[in-house]
Amino acid sequence: MLLFLLLLLAVCLGAEGRNQEERLLGDLMHSYNPHLRPAERDSDVVNVSLKLTLTNLISLNEREEALTTNVWIEMQWCDYRLRWDPQDYEGLWVLRVPSTMVWRPDVVLENKSQTYSTNEINLQLSQEDGQTIEWIFIDPEAFTENGEWAIRHRPAKMLLDVEAPAEEAGHQKVVFYLLIQRKPLFYVINIIAPCVLISSVAILIYFLPAKAGGQKCTVAINVLLAQTVFLFLVAKKVPETSQAVPLISKYLTFLLVVTILIVVNAVVVLNVSLRSPHTHSMARGVRKVFLRLLPQLLRMHISPPAPAAVPNPQRQLQNGSSGWSPRAGEEVALCLPRSELLFRQRQHNGLVRAALEKLEKGSEPEHRQEWCSSLKQAAPAIQACVEACNLIALARHQQSHFDSGSEEWFLVGRVLDRVCFLAMLSLFVCGTAGIFLMAHYNQVPALPFPGDPRSYLPPPD
Repeated sequence: MLLFLLLLLAVCLGAEGRNQEERLLGDLMHSYNPHLRPAERDSDVVNVSLKLTLTNLISLNEREEALTTNVWIEMQWCDYRLRWDPQDYEGLWVLRVPSTMVWRPDVVLENKSQTYSTNEINLQLSQEDGQTIEWIFIDPEAFTENGEWAIRHRPAKMLLDVEAPAEEAGHQKVVFYLLIQRKPLFYVINIIAPCVLISSVAILIYFLPAKAGGQKCTVAINVLLAQTVFLFLVAKKVPETSQAVPLISKYLTFLLVVTILIVVNAVVVLNVSLRSPHTHSMARGVRKVFLRLLPQLLRMHISPPAPAAVPNPQRQLQNGSSGWSPRAGEEVALCLPRSELLFRQRQHNGLVRAALEKLEKGSEPEHRQEWCSSLKQAAPAIQACVEACNLIALARHQQSHFDSGSEEWFLVGRVLDRVCFLAMLSLFVCGTAGIFLMAHYNQVPALPFPGDPRSYLPPPD
Protein backbone atom coordinates (compact mmCIF):
# COMPACT_ATOMS: atom_id res chain seq x y z
CA MET A 1 0.00 0.00 0.00
CA LEU A 2 2.86 2.39 0.80
CA LEU A 3 4.47 1.68 -2.59
CA PHE A 4 1.21 2.37 -4.35
CA LEU A 5 0.84 5.72 -2.59
CA LEU A 6 4.37 6.75 -3.60
CA LEU A 7 3.74 5.90 -7.25
CA LEU A 8 0.47 7.82 -7.18
CA LEU A 9 2.21 10.84 -5.67
CA ALA A 10 4.92 10.77 -8.33
CA VAL A 11 2.35 10.62 -11.12
CA CYS A 12 0.47 13.54 -9.61
CA LEU A 13 3.63 15.60 -9.31
CA GLY A 14 4.62 14.81 -12.91
CA ALA A 15 1.23 15.78 -14.19
CA GLU A 16 1.39 18.97 -12.15
CA GLY A 17 4.88 19.73 -13.56
CA ARG A 18 3.69 19.25 -17.13
CA ASN A 19 0.75 21.44 -16.40
CA GLN A 20 3.03 24.20 -15.15
CA GLU A 21 5.15 24.01 -18.37
CA GLU A 22 2.01 24.14 -20.49
CA ARG A 23 0.67 27.08 -18.54
CA LEU A 24 3.97 28.90 -18.76
CA LEU A 25 4.25 28.24 -22.51
CA GLY A 26 0.73 29.47 -23.05
CA ASP A 27 1.39 32.64 -21.06
CA LEU A 28 4.63 33.40 -22.90
CA MET A 29 3.28 32.79 -26.39
CA HIS A 30 -0.06 34.52 -25.80
CA SER A 31 1.00 37.78 -27.44
CA TYR A 32 4.42 36.77 -28.73
CA ASN A 33 5.34 37.66 -32.34
CA PRO A 34 8.43 35.71 -33.56
CA HIS A 35 8.95 38.14 -36.45
CA LEU A 36 9.65 41.15 -34.23
CA ARG A 37 13.10 41.93 -32.89
CA PRO A 38 13.29 41.55 -29.08
CA ALA A 39 14.02 45.21 -28.35
CA GLU A 40 12.03 47.30 -25.86
CA ARG A 41 12.92 50.46 -27.78
CA ASP A 42 13.82 51.02 -31.42
CA SER A 43 17.25 52.30 -30.47
CA ASP A 44 18.13 49.19 -28.50
CA VAL A 45 20.64 46.74 -29.99
CA VAL A 46 20.36 43.00 -29.42
CA ASN A 47 23.66 41.39 -28.44
CA VAL A 48 24.14 37.96 -30.03
CA SER A 49 26.98 35.74 -28.86
CA LEU A 50 28.31 33.06 -31.21
CA LYS A 51 30.14 29.84 -30.47
CA LEU A 52 31.16 27.23 -33.06
CA THR A 53 31.75 23.63 -32.06
CA LEU A 54 33.49 21.39 -34.63
CA THR A 55 32.52 17.74 -34.47
CA ASN A 56 33.97 16.41 -37.73
CA LEU A 57 36.23 17.57 -40.54
CA ILE A 58 34.73 15.47 -43.32
CA SER A 59 36.65 16.30 -46.49
CA LEU A 60 38.26 18.97 -48.61
CA ASN A 61 37.43 19.02 -52.30
CA GLU A 62 40.53 20.70 -53.67
CA ARG A 63 39.21 20.89 -57.21
CA GLU A 64 36.00 22.65 -56.12
CA GLU A 65 37.77 24.39 -53.22
CA ALA A 66 35.02 23.34 -50.82
CA LEU A 67 35.53 22.27 -47.21
CA THR A 68 32.90 19.95 -45.75
CA THR A 69 32.53 19.98 -41.97
CA ASN A 70 30.02 19.08 -39.30
CA VAL A 71 29.56 21.90 -36.77
CA TRP A 72 27.20 23.10 -34.10
CA ILE A 73 26.46 26.83 -33.91
CA GLU A 74 25.47 28.06 -30.47
CA MET A 75 23.84 31.52 -30.39
CA GLN A 76 22.85 33.31 -27.19
CA TRP A 77 20.74 36.47 -26.84
CA CYS A 78 18.27 37.96 -24.39
CA ASP A 79 14.56 38.20 -25.26
CA TYR A 80 12.71 40.35 -22.71
CA ARG A 81 9.36 38.87 -23.79
CA LEU A 82 10.34 35.45 -22.50
CA ARG A 83 10.82 36.44 -18.87
CA TRP A 84 8.87 34.95 -15.95
CA ASP A 85 9.04 34.60 -12.22
CA PRO A 86 9.83 31.02 -11.23
CA GLN A 87 7.85 31.50 -8.03
CA ASP A 88 4.69 31.91 -10.04
CA TYR A 89 5.21 28.54 -11.67
CA GLU A 90 6.29 26.50 -8.68
CA GLY A 91 10.04 27.01 -9.18
CA LEU A 92 10.17 26.27 -12.93
CA TRP A 93 13.46 27.75 -14.18
CA VAL A 94 13.95 26.14 -17.62
CA LEU A 95 11.51 25.83 -20.49
CA ARG A 96 12.44 24.21 -23.82
CA VAL A 97 10.46 25.23 -26.88
CA PRO A 98 10.90 24.64 -30.65
CA SER A 99 13.13 27.19 -32.34
CA THR A 100 10.41 28.07 -34.84
CA MET A 101 8.25 29.53 -32.07
CA VAL A 102 10.71 32.26 -31.03
CA TRP A 103 12.60 35.05 -32.74
CA ARG A 104 16.00 34.08 -34.11
CA PRO A 105 18.84 36.35 -35.22
CA ASP A 106 19.18 36.61 -38.96
CA VAL A 107 22.65 35.05 -39.08
CA VAL A 108 23.84 33.19 -42.16
CA LEU A 109 26.68 30.68 -42.08
CA GLU A 110 28.52 30.65 -45.42
CA ASN A 111 32.21 30.21 -44.64
CA LYS A 112 31.52 33.14 -42.31
CA SER A 113 28.75 34.46 -40.07
CA GLN A 114 27.14 37.78 -40.93
CA THR A 115 24.05 39.85 -40.05
CA TYR A 116 21.95 42.43 -41.83
CA SER A 117 22.35 45.54 -39.70
CA THR A 118 24.54 46.59 -36.80
CA ASN A 119 21.87 49.04 -35.75
CA GLU A 120 19.67 46.10 -34.78
CA ILE A 121 22.06 43.26 -33.85
CA ASN A 122 25.52 43.34 -32.36
CA LEU A 123 27.58 40.19 -32.98
CA GLN A 124 30.13 39.09 -30.43
CA LEU A 125 32.00 35.97 -29.39
CA SER A 126 30.73 33.92 -26.50
CA GLN A 127 32.30 34.17 -23.08
CA GLU A 128 32.87 31.53 -20.45
CA ASP A 129 34.19 32.23 -16.97
CA GLY A 130 34.88 35.82 -17.97
CA GLN A 131 37.07 34.81 -20.96
CA THR A 132 36.15 35.37 -24.60
CA ILE A 133 36.18 32.17 -26.64
CA GLU A 134 38.38 33.23 -29.59
CA TRP A 135 38.70 29.79 -31.08
CA ILE A 136 36.60 27.00 -32.56
CA PHE A 137 35.57 24.72 -29.76
CA ILE A 138 36.30 21.02 -30.23
CA ASP A 139 34.65 18.44 -28.04
CA PRO A 140 37.18 15.62 -27.59
CA GLU A 141 34.43 13.07 -27.04
CA ALA A 142 32.42 13.98 -30.13
CA PHE A 143 35.18 14.99 -32.54
CA THR A 144 36.27 12.51 -35.25
CA GLU A 145 39.78 13.02 -36.60
CA ASN A 146 40.24 13.22 -40.38
CA GLY A 147 42.66 10.76 -42.01
CA GLU A 148 43.98 13.20 -44.63
CA TRP A 149 44.05 16.58 -42.91
CA ALA A 150 45.33 17.73 -39.52
CA ILE A 151 44.02 20.88 -37.81
CA ARG A 152 46.87 23.16 -36.77
CA HIS A 153 45.04 26.37 -35.81
CA ARG A 154 41.36 27.19 -35.26
CA PRO A 155 41.07 30.88 -34.31
CA ALA A 156 37.93 33.04 -34.34
CA LYS A 157 37.82 36.79 -34.92
CA MET A 158 35.29 39.57 -34.85
CA LEU A 159 35.72 41.73 -37.96
CA LEU A 160 34.18 45.04 -38.94
CA ASP A 161 34.09 46.30 -42.51
CA VAL A 162 34.41 50.04 -42.14
CA GLU A 163 33.76 50.64 -45.84
CA ALA A 164 30.37 48.92 -45.79
CA PRO A 165 27.47 50.94 -44.35
CA ALA A 166 26.13 49.83 -41.01
CA GLU A 167 22.71 49.17 -42.50
CA GLU A 168 24.02 46.68 -45.07
CA ALA A 169 24.90 43.06 -44.67
CA GLY A 170 28.54 42.27 -44.12
CA HIS A 171 29.39 45.29 -42.01
CA GLN A 172 30.19 43.06 -39.09
CA LYS A 173 31.01 39.41 -39.13
CA VAL A 174 32.49 36.71 -36.97
CA VAL A 175 35.04 34.68 -38.91
CA PHE A 176 36.07 31.20 -37.85
CA TYR A 177 39.38 30.08 -39.35
CA LEU A 178 40.61 26.55 -39.91
CA LEU A 179 44.30 26.19 -40.74
CA ILE A 180 44.80 22.61 -41.84
CA GLN A 181 47.82 20.68 -43.07
CA ARG A 182 47.85 17.62 -45.27
CA LYS A 183 49.11 14.36 -43.85
CA PRO A 184 51.66 13.38 -46.53
CA LEU A 185 51.94 9.63 -45.95
CA PHE A 186 49.31 8.67 -48.55
CA TYR A 187 50.86 10.78 -51.31
CA VAL A 188 54.39 9.72 -50.41
CA ILE A 189 53.57 6.03 -50.75
CA ASN A 190 51.18 6.16 -53.72
CA ILE A 191 52.56 9.00 -55.89
CA ILE A 192 55.91 10.45 -54.84
CA ALA A 193 57.79 7.20 -54.18
CA PRO A 194 56.68 5.55 -57.48
CA CYS A 195 57.60 8.69 -59.42
CA VAL A 196 61.07 8.81 -57.87
CA LEU A 197 61.69 5.12 -58.59
CA ILE A 198 60.46 5.36 -62.18
CA SER A 199 62.60 8.43 -62.80
CA SER A 200 65.61 6.59 -61.39
CA VAL A 201 65.11 4.00 -64.12
CA ALA A 202 65.49 6.80 -66.68
CA ILE A 203 68.85 7.70 -65.13
CA LEU A 204 70.01 4.08 -65.38
CA ILE A 205 69.85 4.09 -69.19
CA TYR A 206 73.28 5.76 -69.19
CA PHE A 207 74.74 2.41 -68.17
CA LEU A 208 73.81 1.03 -71.59
CA PRO A 209 76.48 1.25 -74.33
CA ALA A 210 76.81 4.55 -76.11
CA LYS A 211 75.74 2.98 -79.42
CA ALA A 212 72.55 1.54 -77.91
CA GLY A 213 70.64 4.76 -78.55
CA GLY A 214 67.49 2.98 -79.68
CA GLN A 215 67.18 1.02 -76.45
CA LYS A 216 67.90 4.18 -74.45
CA CYS A 217 65.18 6.15 -76.19
CA THR A 218 62.71 3.28 -75.73
CA VAL A 219 63.28 3.12 -71.97
CA ALA A 220 63.16 6.89 -71.57
CA ILE A 221 59.91 7.21 -73.54
CA ASN A 222 58.29 4.46 -71.45
CA VAL A 223 59.28 6.35 -68.31
CA LEU A 224 57.90 9.54 -69.86
CA LEU A 225 54.54 7.87 -70.47
CA ALA A 226 54.38 6.61 -66.88
CA GLN A 227 55.11 10.10 -65.55
CA THR A 228 52.43 11.56 -67.81
CA VAL A 229 49.88 9.16 -66.29
CA PHE A 230 50.80 10.29 -62.76
CA LEU A 231 50.59 13.95 -63.81
CA PHE A 232 47.16 13.35 -65.31
CA LEU A 233 45.94 11.72 -62.08
CA VAL A 234 47.19 14.64 -60.00
CA ALA A 235 45.69 17.20 -62.41
CA LYS A 236 42.25 15.69 -61.81
CA LYS A 237 42.44 16.52 -58.10
CA VAL A 238 44.05 19.96 -57.97
CA PRO A 239 41.91 23.11 -58.52
CA GLU A 240 41.95 24.76 -61.93
CA THR A 241 43.59 27.97 -60.81
CA SER A 242 46.66 29.96 -61.85
CA GLN A 243 47.19 31.64 -58.50
CA ALA A 244 49.30 28.80 -57.12
CA VAL A 245 50.76 25.52 -58.33
CA PRO A 246 50.92 22.52 -55.95
CA LEU A 247 54.37 21.20 -55.14
CA ILE A 248 53.50 17.74 -56.40
CA SER A 249 52.60 19.19 -59.81
CA LYS A 250 55.90 21.08 -59.84
CA TYR A 251 57.81 17.90 -59.05
CA LEU A 252 56.08 15.84 -61.75
CA THR A 253 56.72 18.58 -64.29
CA PHE A 254 60.37 18.65 -63.25
CA LEU A 255 60.63 14.88 -63.76
CA LEU A 256 59.10 15.23 -67.23
CA VAL A 257 61.71 17.84 -68.16
CA VAL A 258 64.55 15.63 -66.89
CA THR A 259 63.27 12.63 -68.86
CA ILE A 260 62.95 14.68 -72.06
CA LEU A 261 66.52 15.92 -71.61
CA ILE A 262 67.66 12.30 -71.22
CA VAL A 263 66.00 11.40 -74.52
CA VAL A 264 67.73 14.35 -76.22
CA ASN A 265 71.06 13.27 -74.72
CA ALA A 266 70.61 9.72 -75.99
CA VAL A 267 69.93 10.97 -79.53
CA VAL A 268 72.96 13.27 -79.51
CA VAL A 269 75.28 10.57 -78.13
CA LEU A 270 74.04 8.08 -80.72
CA ASN A 271 74.66 10.60 -83.50
CA VAL A 272 78.22 11.19 -82.34
CA SER A 273 79.01 7.51 -81.77
CA LEU A 274 78.01 6.47 -85.30
CA ARG A 275 80.10 9.08 -87.10
CA SER A 276 82.95 8.00 -89.41
CA PRO A 277 85.85 9.69 -91.22
CA HIS A 278 83.84 9.52 -94.44
CA THR A 279 81.12 11.81 -93.04
CA HIS A 280 82.82 13.95 -90.38
CA SER A 281 86.30 15.20 -89.73
CA MET A 282 87.33 15.49 -86.09
CA ALA A 283 88.85 18.82 -85.11
CA ARG A 284 91.94 19.00 -82.96
CA GLY A 285 90.06 20.82 -80.20
CA VAL A 286 87.44 18.10 -80.04
CA ARG A 287 90.12 15.41 -79.91
CA LYS A 288 92.02 17.25 -77.18
CA VAL A 289 88.97 17.93 -74.98
CA PHE A 290 87.07 14.66 -75.34
CA LEU A 291 89.98 12.23 -75.68
CA ARG A 292 92.51 13.74 -73.28
CA LEU A 293 91.17 16.31 -70.81
CA LEU A 294 87.70 15.00 -69.96
CA PRO A 295 88.74 11.32 -69.60
CA GLN A 296 91.37 12.39 -67.06
CA LEU A 297 88.87 14.49 -65.12
CA LEU A 298 86.22 11.75 -65.18
CA ARG A 299 88.75 9.00 -64.37
CA MET A 300 87.86 7.08 -67.52
CA HIS A 301 90.38 4.55 -68.82
CA ILE A 302 90.45 5.41 -72.51
CA SER A 303 93.38 4.77 -74.84
CA PRO A 304 92.79 6.80 -78.00
CA PRO A 305 93.98 4.89 -81.09
CA ALA A 306 97.05 6.23 -82.86
CA PRO A 307 96.12 7.73 -86.23
CA ALA A 308 97.20 5.39 -89.03
CA ALA A 309 99.53 6.93 -91.61
CA VAL A 310 98.18 6.76 -95.14
CA PRO A 311 100.98 5.80 -97.54
CA ASN A 312 101.80 8.07 -100.42
CA PRO A 313 100.43 6.49 -103.60
CA GLN A 314 103.26 8.05 -105.64
CA ARG A 315 105.90 6.14 -103.67
CA GLN A 316 107.55 3.41 -105.81
CA LEU A 317 108.46 -0.08 -104.67
CA GLN A 318 111.52 -1.64 -106.37
CA ASN A 319 111.68 -5.27 -107.57
CA GLY A 320 115.17 -5.91 -108.89
CA SER A 321 115.72 -3.48 -111.74
CA SER A 322 112.05 -2.96 -112.39
CA GLY A 323 110.22 0.04 -110.90
CA TRP A 324 106.46 0.74 -110.71
CA SER A 325 104.05 3.49 -110.09
CA PRO A 326 100.28 3.01 -109.68
CA ARG A 327 98.35 3.80 -112.78
CA ALA A 328 95.01 5.58 -112.89
CA GLY A 329 93.09 2.33 -113.20
CA GLU A 330 94.89 0.88 -110.18
CA GLU A 331 94.07 3.94 -108.04
CA VAL A 332 90.43 3.48 -108.92
CA ALA A 333 90.73 -0.16 -107.84
CA LEU A 334 91.34 1.00 -104.26
CA CYS A 335 87.76 2.24 -104.12
CA LEU A 336 86.30 -0.93 -105.67
CA PRO A 337 84.11 -3.27 -103.66
CA ARG A 338 85.82 -6.06 -101.78
CA SER A 339 84.44 -8.79 -104.10
CA GLU A 340 85.80 -7.18 -107.29
CA LEU A 341 89.14 -6.42 -105.64
CA LEU A 342 89.52 -10.06 -104.61
CA PHE A 343 88.68 -11.17 -108.17
CA ARG A 344 91.47 -9.03 -109.58
CA GLN A 345 93.88 -10.34 -106.94
CA ARG A 346 93.07 -13.92 -108.04
CA GLN A 347 93.97 -12.99 -111.61
CA HIS A 348 97.35 -11.67 -110.45
CA ASN A 349 97.90 -14.78 -108.35
CA GLY A 350 97.38 -16.97 -111.42
CA LEU A 351 100.03 -15.10 -113.36
CA VAL A 352 102.47 -15.36 -110.46
CA ARG A 353 101.88 -19.10 -110.13
CA ALA A 354 102.63 -19.62 -113.85
CA ALA A 355 105.81 -17.56 -113.60
CA LEU A 356 107.06 -19.54 -110.63
CA GLU A 357 106.46 -22.83 -112.40
CA LYS A 358 108.54 -21.64 -115.33
CA LEU A 359 111.31 -20.51 -112.99
CA GLU A 360 111.46 -23.97 -111.42
CA LYS A 361 111.79 -25.63 -114.83
CA GLY A 362 114.49 -23.18 -115.96
CA SER A 363 116.86 -24.12 -113.15
CA GLU A 364 117.85 -27.37 -115.00
CA PRO A 365 120.83 -27.15 -117.43
CA GLU A 366 118.90 -28.44 -120.37
CA HIS A 367 116.27 -25.79 -119.81
CA ARG A 368 118.56 -22.75 -119.34
CA GLN A 369 117.80 -21.33 -122.73
CA GLU A 370 114.10 -21.93 -122.18
CA TRP A 371 114.39 -20.41 -118.69
CA CYS A 372 115.86 -17.20 -120.04
CA SER A 373 113.03 -16.82 -122.51
CA SER A 374 110.51 -17.72 -119.78
CA LEU A 375 111.98 -15.06 -117.46
CA LYS A 376 111.30 -12.44 -120.04
CA GLN A 377 107.79 -13.70 -120.32
CA ALA A 378 107.37 -13.86 -116.50
CA ALA A 379 108.60 -10.31 -115.86
CA PRO A 380 105.16 -8.70 -116.43
CA ALA A 381 103.55 -11.29 -114.11
CA ILE A 382 106.05 -10.53 -111.33
CA GLN A 383 105.46 -6.85 -111.77
CA ALA A 384 101.72 -7.40 -111.56
CA CYS A 385 102.25 -9.37 -108.34
CA VAL A 386 104.17 -6.51 -106.79
CA GLU A 387 101.53 -4.06 -107.84
CA ALA A 388 98.79 -6.23 -106.31
CA CYS A 389 100.72 -6.42 -103.03
CA ASN A 390 101.03 -2.64 -102.93
CA LEU A 391 97.33 -2.24 -103.62
CA ILE A 392 96.49 -4.65 -100.81
CA ALA A 393 98.80 -2.82 -98.41
CA LEU A 394 97.31 0.55 -99.35
CA ALA A 395 93.77 -0.82 -98.88
CA ARG A 396 94.70 -2.19 -95.45
CA HIS A 397 96.16 1.16 -94.43
CA GLN A 398 93.02 2.95 -95.52
CA GLN A 399 90.85 0.45 -93.66
CA SER A 400 93.00 0.90 -90.56
CA HIS A 401 92.64 4.68 -90.87
CA PHE A 402 88.85 4.32 -91.22
CA ASP A 403 88.64 2.03 -88.17
CA SER A 404 90.82 4.39 -86.15
CA GLY A 405 88.59 7.39 -87.00
CA SER A 406 85.41 5.48 -86.19
CA GLU A 407 86.92 4.35 -82.90
CA GLU A 408 87.76 7.94 -82.02
CA TRP A 409 84.18 9.08 -82.64
CA PHE A 410 82.92 6.16 -80.54
CA LEU A 411 85.21 7.20 -77.68
CA VAL A 412 83.97 10.78 -77.98
CA GLY A 413 80.42 9.41 -77.70
CA ARG A 414 81.35 7.48 -74.57
CA VAL A 415 82.86 10.56 -72.93
CA LEU A 416 79.87 12.68 -73.92
CA ASP A 417 77.55 10.00 -72.53
CA ARG A 418 79.42 10.05 -69.21
CA VAL A 419 79.23 13.85 -69.06
CA CYS A 420 75.47 13.76 -69.73
CA PHE A 421 75.04 11.07 -67.07
CA LEU A 422 76.74 13.17 -64.41
CA ALA A 423 74.81 16.26 -65.45
CA MET A 424 71.42 14.52 -65.40
CA LEU A 425 72.19 12.74 -62.14
CA SER A 426 73.16 16.04 -60.49
CA LEU A 427 70.06 17.75 -61.88
CA PHE A 428 67.78 14.93 -60.71
CA VAL A 429 69.25 14.76 -57.20
CA CYS A 430 69.43 18.53 -56.69
CA GLY A 431 65.94 19.14 -58.10
CA THR A 432 64.38 16.37 -56.03
CA ALA A 433 66.13 17.55 -52.87
CA GLY A 434 65.17 21.17 -53.56
CA ILE A 435 61.48 20.44 -54.04
CA PHE A 436 61.41 18.14 -51.00
CA LEU A 437 63.03 20.89 -48.93
CA MET A 438 60.41 23.32 -50.17
CA ALA A 439 57.75 20.90 -48.96
CA HIS A 440 59.57 20.48 -45.65
CA TYR A 441 59.73 24.22 -44.98
CA ASN A 442 56.21 24.83 -46.29
CA GLN A 443 54.74 24.37 -42.82
CA VAL A 444 51.86 26.01 -41.03
CA PRO A 445 53.19 28.99 -39.02
CA ALA A 446 53.51 28.72 -35.29
CA LEU A 447 50.93 31.51 -34.83
CA PRO A 448 47.75 31.77 -36.89
CA PHE A 449 48.14 35.46 -37.75
CA PRO A 450 51.51 37.08 -38.55
CA GLY A 451 52.34 39.85 -36.13
CA ASP A 452 49.69 38.76 -33.63
CA PRO A 453 51.29 37.15 -30.57
CA ARG A 454 48.07 35.47 -29.43
CA SER A 455 47.70 31.77 -30.08
CA TYR A 456 43.86 31.74 -30.06
CA LEU A 457 43.79 28.49 -28.13
CA PRO A 458 42.16 27.59 -24.82
CA PRO A 459 44.46 27.87 -21.83
CA PRO A 460 46.02 24.61 -20.66
CA ASP A 461 44.27 22.87 -17.81
